[in-house]
Formats: sequence, structure tokens, C-alpha cells
Amino acid sequence: MIRDRTRTAICRSFACDIHNSTCRLWVICLSNVYADIFQTSDRMEVSVVVCTYSMDRYPDFAEAVGSALSQTYNPVELVLISDGNDTVAEQMRHDFGDRESVRIHNNEENRGISYSRTRGAELANGELVAFLDDDAIATPEWIKTLVETYQSTTAHAVGGRLDPRWLAGEPSFLPEEFYWLIGCTERGFADHLEEVRNTYGSNIAFDREVFLDVGGYDEETGRKGDSHVQAHEAPACIRMREQYGRGVVYNEEAIVYHKIFEYRTDFRWLVGRAFWQGYSKRVMNIRHPEDEGNEGEYLRDLATKYVPQRIRSLVGGPSVPKLAQLATIFVFTAAVGFGYLYGLATYR
Repeated sequence: MIRDRTRTAICRSFACDIHNSTCRLWVICLSNVYADIFQTSDRMEVSVVVCTYSMDRYPDFAEAVGSALSQTYNPVELVLISDGNDTVAEQMRHDFGDRESVRIHNNEENRGISYSRTRGAELANGELVAFLDDDAIATPEWIKTLVETYQSTTAHAVGGRLDPRWLAGEPSFLPEEFYWLIGCTERGFADHLEEVRNTYGSNIAFDREVFLDVGGYDEETGRKGDSHVQAHEAPACIRMREQYGRGVVYNEEAIVYHKIFEYRTDFRWLVGRAFWQGYSKRVMNIRHPEDEGNEGEYLRDLATKYVPQRIRSLVGGPSVPKLAQLATIFVFTAAVGFGYLYGLATYR
């Protein structure tokens, strides 16, 4: 440890009797000062990758970057990726290019979120590489909590909780069991410090070497043009578990807020989202047949725990929102099922 080596060097530099109480006091004081100066040198560097592709999203992107710059943990490097948009890249350089801890890269063309995040990890210097969406806001202790979890376990990846930040009000019909449709952590996702297959892509950090060794994110998944194959973090985590024998450790205290724009609260949009999530599940089954996932456990909990709880609550205190949320559970579940069947019939 650098701080220990510093104390030793300081002690040896004193040509005085170590038994002299005054001398000992100066040794202790000065060694502590130097230890404070160099304390961050003993810490692992963390790189945070944030990607965007459009000036329409830039104000939210800038807020996401600001939250990453405001972390209590140090040192943090930021890798900002413009996905093939020269105007966005130039704005990044104008706003953040003068910071030593920030690296900026512009893809030659629009390649999608999976390529951009993997490229960001390749450019990063940190031992741990974390990913943050361009419409998310990290809490100040986010990186500190992820690092502590990573260092206190044998995990190669750690993730946290995504809470919604409603920009147009919370829809009364949306059940918390289906928050995954809006990119937030759903009810019953996992226990604190439980190992899971994957957490959500806007709140996950990998050992960078492990992430790149398993090939990073799959370019056939994730947001890219009209692609409907979602959940791009799952394949990387599946490969990591196969090669390294560990999944992702979930820490519910590592919190990121995900902005929920008005269109994401539209019932028809959510039904469509559920449909394509079912389709994506079928794609994952084909591409990774060895992975069982946790969908069966989720459906079992939904049918045996959460739906009965909601029925009892509705009977005990009837209300329109309670009834709407119960009905929505059945609609969304059916939409996921139809999407899976569609993938079964069409994806090869």
C-alpha cells in the first residue's frame, strides 16, 4: 500500500531518537498527512461509460454525465460515446473536453448501444467499467457502493437498483411487478446481495478485462434503429457466468434514477413493449439455449404470490387503480406470451 510505504519512508528520514516523544509525534502527524495526500492512489480506478446519439437527447445526457461527475468516489474516469453524430461529439468536447478525467469518442457511423458501450469499455482505463444510460441520474454514492460490493465479494460484475423518476406523473394502472417494461427494477427482482443472471444495463459494472474477454455486448441485441431485440446485457452476463462461474451480485443500495418520459406511460406503448420483450426472450432462447433465465420463477411468483395478494387487497378495499393494475398484469402477461409465440414462428 502506498500510504504504508510513505509512512516508512518518512520515519526513516528522521535523524532523531525514535524514543523521543516529540519526534514520534511529528512522525505520526506528517505520515498521516502524506497518507491523506496519496490515499486515492490505492483505490481502483472506475470508468463510467455514457453513450448518446441525438441532440434531442443531449440535455438528458448532460445531466447523466453531471451525476457521474458528482460521485463521492474517486478516481472516476468518464468515457463519453457519440454514436456517429458529429454535432453531438462536438457538443461533448465543448462541454466536457477540458476535463482530464473525461475521454470522448465519436463512432464513424451509428452502430447502436451495444457496440457503443463495448467500444467505451475498450477505450476505458478503469479496472471496473460501469454503464449509465443517457436518460438516467446516478446517486452520489452509486460508484462507491458498487466498488465496495465488488471488493467485498468474488463477483466479476455488480449491479444496483433502478428507480423511476416520473416526468409526466405515475400511471395509476402500471403495477410495480412490470416496472421492467420501463427499464426499472420490478417488485420481487432479487434480495439484497443476491447473485442474479444480470441487472439492468443502466446500473451494472463489470471487471473490465472479464467484460472484454467474454466479447462485451452482443451487437445483435440492444437499441439499434428498428431492432426489437432487447435486454442486451443478458448475453454478456450469460457468457460471463459460463466462463467464470459467477453471475452479477445485486446491491439494492446502489441506486440510479431512470427518467420515465410521457410516452413510456402510454398503455399501448407498454403493451407493445411487453410484446417485443416476449419476442426477445425467444431470441435469447435460440442464441443461448443453455441459459434457463429466471422467467419461470418470475411467473411463478406472479401467479402464486403477487396476484393473490392483489386480489385480497382489492377485496379488502376496492378501488379503480387496484382493479386496473390487476387487469394490466393479465394484459401484459398475455402480450409477452404472444411476443414469444411470434418469435417462435418468425425468428431464425
